Amino acid sequence: MSIRVLICDDQDLVRDGLTTILSNAPGIEVAGVASGGDQAIVLTTELEPDVVLMDLNMPGTNGIAATRAITDRHPEVRVLVLTTYDAPEWVDDAVRAGAAGYLMKDTTRQRLIDAIRGTAEGKTHLDPSVAGRLLDQVSVSPRVGPDSTVTEGLSEREIEVLKALGRGLTNSEIASRLFLSEGTIRNYVSSIITKLDVSDRTQAAVIAVRHGIVDTD
Repeated sequence: MSIRVLICDDQDLVRDGLTTILSNAPGIEVAGVASGGDQAIVLTTELEPDVVLMDLNMPGTNGIAATRAITDRHPEVRVLVLTTYDAPEWVDDAVRAGAAGYLMKDTTRQRLIDAIRGTAEGKTHLDPSVAGRLLDQVSVSPRVGPDSTVTEGLSEREIEVLKALGRGLTNSEIASRLFLSEGTIRNYVSSIITKLDVSDRTQAAVIAVRHGIVDTD
């Protein structure tokens, strides 16, 4: 079954180029195109795509507002940002709005296709150029406690390590704080990545941040 993608970008050339690329990718179907946030919101309801490929800086309703509206109304739909903006505030706002991933427009064709497939499977994709900035800039709103749906499959020690990942700590720093060897921490990180079904430690860290698992002290 093909992954249905809705493309949202205010530039004709970008929409046409993305349509050509994705239409030739096995297992991906372009369900529709939108030239702005308002249209993307309407078409998401009408077309029921699996993934919305969302630009950010557009006239009228921008990609942040559109992402928030789509994820609020259609939590089953995944929004993957594709933009030229790598400023921390854009990344932060997009993640807070519910974006499942954040890619730059200079990404390779294959990375884009892989990200769309991974996003449809429920994974989080973050462009390497903005990963560090996200972890530096995002602050977690006060919560009653961590999201149990994320942590229920993790051991207490793995949750501790995940919290540290969310704070951007290295394996060496985590090992020092928990009085464990770096090899042990590497094993915990590998286990966390497997249990959360993500591709790397950065994606695990993003999940920790988005679900309020990170300690704020």
